[in-house]
Amino acid sequence: MSKNSLADLAVSGTTLAVRVTPNARVNKVEMESDRIKVSVTSPPADGQANSAVIKLLAKALGVAKTRLTLFQGQKTRDKLFRLD
Repeated sequence: MSKNSLADLAVSGTTLAVRVTPNARVNKVEMESDRIKVSVTSPPADGQANSAVIKLLAKALGVAKTRLTLFQGQKTRDKLFRLD
């Protein structure tokens, strides 16, 4: 498993708690104790950061972007995603 791989969490029906840092220096995905921390270089305006988070998270999980649904936290740093 690579450093940014979260493939072991890629189970259909899973809810993922994510803490987002927009306007970061680099894009990265890290696992904390109880949630995933995602840093994106995109600004939070107009949903750009959410789109970047979905792209990075899907890549780290090894799933298609369309399998991730943001169902809580559209305008906050703490988000909940469901993997379909």
